[in-house]
Amino acid sequence: MKIWLPLVLILLTVEKSVAAFEPVRSPNIVFILADDLGLNDTTLYGGTTFYKTPNIQRLAARGMTFTRAYTPSPLCSPTRAAILSGQSPARTGITTPACHLPQVVLKSTVDGKAAPNSPVVIPTTVTRFSAEYYTLAEAFKDAGYATGHFGKWHLGADPYSPLQNGFDVDVPHWPGPGPAGSYVAPWKFPDFDPDTPNQHIEDRIAQEAVAFMEQHRDEPFFMNYWMFSVHAPFDAKQDLIDKYRPQVDPKNPQRSPTYAAMVESMDDAVGTLLDTLDRLKLTDNTIIVFTSDNGGNMYNEIDGTTPTSNAPLRGGKGNVFEGGVHVPCVVCWKDHVAQNSRSDALICSYDFYPTLLDLLSLKPQPGQIFDGLSFAPALKGRAFERDAIFTYFPHSTRVPDWLESSATVHRDDWKLIRIFHSGKNGEHRWKLFNLKDDIGERNDLAAQRPDLVQELDARLERFLTDTHAVVPIPNPAFEPGKYDPTEEGKSVPKQKAAAKKSALKKTGGLSEDSPALKDWKPRSCTATVVDGLLTITASGKEPFLGFAANRLRGPAKMVVRLKCATDGAAKVQHSPSGQAANLNGVRNFEYSVTASDLREVEIDIPVETSLGIMRLYLPVQQTPIQIDWIELSAGDRTERWDF
Repeated sequence: MKIWLPLVLILLTVEKSVAAFEPVRSPNIVFILADDLGLNDTTLYGGTTFYKTPNIQRLAARGMTFTRAYTPSPLCSPTRAAILSGQSPARTGITTPACHLPQVVLKSTVDGKAAPNSPVVIPTTVTRFSAEYYTLAEAFKDAGYATGHFGKWHLGADPYSPLQNGFDVDVPHWPGPGPAGSYVAPWKFPDFDPDTPNQHIEDRIAQEAVAFMEQHRDEPFFMNYWMFSVHAPFDAKQDLIDKYRPQVDPKNPQRSPTYAAMVESMDDAVGTLLDTLDRLKLTDNTIIVFTSDNGGNMYNEIDGTTPTSNAPLRGGKGNVFEGGVHVPCVVCWKDHVAQNSRSDALICSYDFYPTLLDLLSLKPQPGQIFDGLSFAPALKGRAFERDAIFTYFPHSTRVPDWLESSATVHRDDWKLIRIFHSGKNGEHRWKLFNLKDDIGERNDLAAQRPDLVQELDARLERFLTDTHAVVPIPNPAFEPGKYDPTEEGKSVPKQKAAAKKSALKKTGGLSEDSPALKDWKPRSCTATVVDGLLTITASGKEPFLGFAANRLRGPAKMVVRLKCATDGAAKVQHSPSGQAANLNGVRNFEYSVTASDLREVEIDIPVETSLGIMRLYLPVQQTPIQIDWIELSAGDRTERWDF
C-alpha cells in the first residue's frame, strides 16, 4: 500500500493538470425574438392577468430581466436589421417592413413632393438587408460556430436571405412578413410541410431548432429562433382558444381568447428550446436572449377587440410612444449573469451585437461601426453608463396615437420626441416626457422645459448626423390649410369611416372588395367607375391592380384597353406562388403606353408556371388612367374583365 500511494497521488496530480489545460468551449448562443410582443404580453412585468407565459418566467428565473429595453423602431424589419448589424435604422435606411415587396431599394432617398396635406416628404425605405454588412451571424461563423436561422426573417428573399448573411441553415426559408396563410396547418409555405394535420407552425419550427441543437451539441452554435408569433394573421389552436374563452373578462383590455392562445403557443416553443438545452446538458454553457422586435399590436381586430393592450403605456406597434418601442427582454448565462435578477439599465436592440462580442471576448472587424453599446457590465451586476438611445421612424402610420415623421431620444428618465417640420413655418415640433413620473406620456413638458428640449434635440441632431440619416424634408407642395395638427394621433371613428365609404360610393369610389372591381385589388391608387370605365388615380409612386390568377397556367398574354394623358412605362409582375408576400420566382414584363384615347396594349407573359399573383402596374400620371377592360389568355382559356 505504501508503494502504490505515491503513484496514485502522482496520477491524480497529472490528471488534474491536464484538465486545467483543456480548452474551455465557447458558449452557445440562442437568440429568441418574438414578433409584435408587447411589454404586457408576458407575466414578466405584472402587466397581464390573462396571458400565461410560464416558460418565459422560467427563463427569467435563470437570468436577468431588463425593465428598460427598447427597440430602435416600432416596426419589425428595421429592428431585425439593427440586431444583425448593430446599427440604427437611421444608418441602414431600413425604416419600414417593406422587405417582402418586389422593389429592390438599397439606398434611401428623399426627393419630390408629397400630398398637400402632408408637411414633409418622407424618405424612401431600403427594402433589402444588404450583404455589405458583417452580420452577427458572420461574426460567430468566423469564430467557429455552427449557425442556424429558424422562423421569420423579413429582410429580403434570395440573394438577401439568411443563407447570404452568415447562416448555414434557414428554416423555412421564407421572406414574407408573417406565416404563410395560417399558424395552424394546412399552411402555404412552398417547401415546408406540416408533419401532422392541424400542426402549429411554432411547434413545427421548434422541432427543426431542436434537431439543429442535437446535431451541433458537440460544437458551439449560434441559433436565431425568430418567431412568427404573435404577428398577424390572428389564429391559433382551437383547443387553446376554447380554453381561454371562459376566462375572458369583458372589463379587461386584454380579452381576446385567440391572442391568448397565440401567446401560449409562443411560450410553449420557448419551453421546447429550454427543455432541449436541459436534456442535452447545454444549459450551463448557453447564452439565451429573449426579446421582441417592437411593441404590441393594438390596431387590428380579433374576437371583437384589439389583439392586446399595452396600457398604461401609450400607443403600440407603428408609433414611437412607449407602447411601440418598450419591449420585454431577458438574458441568461449561468455563473455569468445573476439568476432571477432585474436591471433598469437603458438598452436598445442595436446593443445586442456589441454585447455578445464583448461577452465572448471577440473583436469587431477593423473599422466596423456600431451604433449600439455593450451592456455586458450591467449583465455582470456592475454600473452601466450610457449617454442615450435613439428611435428613428420617419413615417406616419395612421393608427391611434399616430405621429407625423419623428425620431426620439431617451436619456435618463427623459424622452424627447422630435416631429419633423410640422410646426410653424416648417420648423420641428417636440414632445417631452418624464417617464419616471409619466409612463403613459400624457403630460407634455416641452413648453415648461425649453432648455431641456434644446439640449436633447441637439443630441438627437448629432446622432442623425453621425448615422448619415436620410431625414424628411419640408414638402414644397404643402398647403397649411389642408393640415390640422390637432387631428394628429386621433383614430377615425367607425361612424365617420362608414360615412366616408358611403360618400365614396355616391361619387363612384370603390372599396377593394367592391363587385365592380371584379376581384382586382387597387394598391397605391384609388379606383372609381365612371361611364363604364375603371378610373385609376395614383396615390403612391407605383400604383397597380392585383389579381390572384392561380387557376391559370402560362405562357399567357394580357391585353388592356386603356387611355392616358401622357406617355409612360410600366410593367406586369408575375409571382407564381399565388401569395403576394412570396417573392420567389418573381418576374417583371415591361410595357409602354402613349398618350391617346382608348387603345389596346398587349403584354406577353412567357412563363411555364401557375400565373399565381398578377400585378398590373400603371404609369404614374398627373391625370387619371381609364381602363375599359382587361383580358388574360392562357392556353385555351381566356378571361375578360369588362368594367
